Amino acid sequence: MKPGGTWQFIMHGPDGVDYPNTNVFVEVVKPERIVIKHAVFPHFLATAIFEDLDGKTKLTYSTVFEEDAAVFDKVKTYAVPGAEQTMDRLEEHLASMSSF
Repeated sequence: MKPGGTWQFIMHGPDGVDYPNTNVFVEVVKPERIVIKHAVFPHFLATAIFEDLDGKTKLTYSTVFEEDAAVFDKVKTYAVPGAEQTMDRLEEHLASMSSF
C-alpha cells in the first residue's frame, strides 16, 4: 500500500453479477490517513482517517463522488449497506485479533 499502488478485487453481488473494482492509492500517511481513488464507474475519492482516542481508534470514512446526483442516488442504495457490511466485518476481524 503506497501512493500510486493499486488494489483490485471483484465484488460478488447478491444478483450473481461480478463487479470488478480498481482503486489507486492517492495518499498513505501512517497511522493517520488513507485516500483511494475508485478508478472505475462510479468514480469517487474515499478517505479513511484514523484517530487515537485514549488507546482506542476512531475511524472516519467518507466518499466524494465525481458523478452527478442522479448517479449518486442510485449508487447509495447499495453502497451504503455494502460499506456498513465492510465495517461490521472489520470490527469482527479486529475483535478476533484481540483474543490472540
